[in-house]
Amino acid sequence: MSDSFVEKGPPTGYRQTEFGLLPDCWDLVPLGDLFVFKNGLNKAKRFFGTGSLIINYMDVFKRPGFTIDDISGRVNLSPEEIKSFEVRLGDVFFTRTSETVEEVGIASVMLDQPHETVFSGFLLRARPRDNRLSNSFKQYCFTPRVVRTQIVSNATYTTRALTNGQSLSAVRIAIPPKPEQVAIAAVLSDTDKLIGSLETLIAKKRAIKRAAMQKLLTGKTRLPGFCGEWEIRTISRLARIIMGQSPPSKSYNTNGEGLPLIQGKADISDRTTDSRVWTTIFPKHCNRGDIVLTVRAPVGAVALARTDACLGRGVCGLQPIGNHKFLYFALVHAESIWQSLEQGSTFGAVSSAQVAQFRLPVPRDEAEQRAIATILSDLDAEIGALEQRRNKIRRIKQGMMQALLTGRVRLVNSQLDLESAA
Repeated sequence: MSDSFVEKGPPTGYRQTEFGLLPDCWDLVPLGDLFVFKNGLNKAKRFFGTGSLIINYMDVFKRPGFTIDDISGRVNLSPEEIKSFEVRLGDVFFTRTSETVEEVGIASVMLDQPHETVFSGFLLRARPRDNRLSNSFKQYCFTPRVVRTQIVSNATYTTRALTNGQSLSAVRIAIPPKPEQVAIAAVLSDTDKLIGSLETLIAKKRAIKRAAMQKLLTGKTRLPGFCGEWEIRTISRLARIIMGQSPPSKSYNTNGEGLPLIQGKADISDRTTDSRVWTTIFPKHCNRGDIVLTVRAPVGAVALARTDACLGRGVCGLQPIGNHKFLYFALVHAESIWQSLEQGSTFGAVSSAQVAQFRLPVPRDEAEQRAIATILSDLDAEIGALEQRRNKIRRIKQGMMQALLTGRVRLVNSQLDLESAA
């Protein structure tokens, strides 16, 4: 704390709390003063599939607020069970247990008035004691870092992470006056809608790309000006194949020494290589931009090497002889063929000979290969730009939440232009 702050004290209208500075008109309240907690329903597997609606773990984990239309689970119950585990408008549900503590205590609010709906034993129901919190504000008020830190630190861990009503009751949240709650929730809800619209557009563009790949990479649809024949070629005719070989484990490091080690699907993300392990010994390696193909379960996953990389036993590198991008897209389209072959046999890996003999339809005219690759690359670029925009708005939203839900920024008859910010 600076000397000037000690001398001057908090700004006018604010007070110092364990949360930091809070507006004078905001309250710090334990969840136990706001809610009554109850564990969810546990039933044998045979009771599930039909009957009453049941809110499950993923219904809560995936979204901060949900409606009846978001629930698909069903369970057969007695009238007593329905009454005991009923769900009402405004109830908040917290994830009770998970593999990691970071996934415990994730909250979501019921935004509908349900009928004969219950909740799972993997959840805790928080029933409001009063109307101090607006339902819209409940979607966001449990997410600031200072609140999540309390929830996580109070959780226990044995074989699984776990929280309970007693632990959550001690967690304190900051509550603004009701009109400000509604205003904060409205701004954040608008942000969510913008993110949702971008997600919808991204999904639409991806569907267009899938359809284009299906038509263009099989020759079913020809581009204007092309009418030459296609032929079936093996990978050995299309690329130089470099089968991976695992380096000695003594050479592994996480300090960025040597080359990143690509061992399998776990080292592929968003169609590029993404390894956290490096090796100073690399018996087999690929160059930046080479195609990487997994050869151990799952077989056939495709990526482009982000950098020069060491190839482990679970992958091979392909250095195209012809059009690089066409081969890449052809292999992406062929991933489902590898998967069907893998599912239809007992192999969990493929040999260099099997990779070499894998067959792909290819236009004889390299100009047609280039034209197809250009169209698909342009679609990838459109999708990438939309994803960057969505990700930027997500980051903006995180900053907004931290500022608005701690009172650091107050809403005074203003609206944030998210389109301009993005």
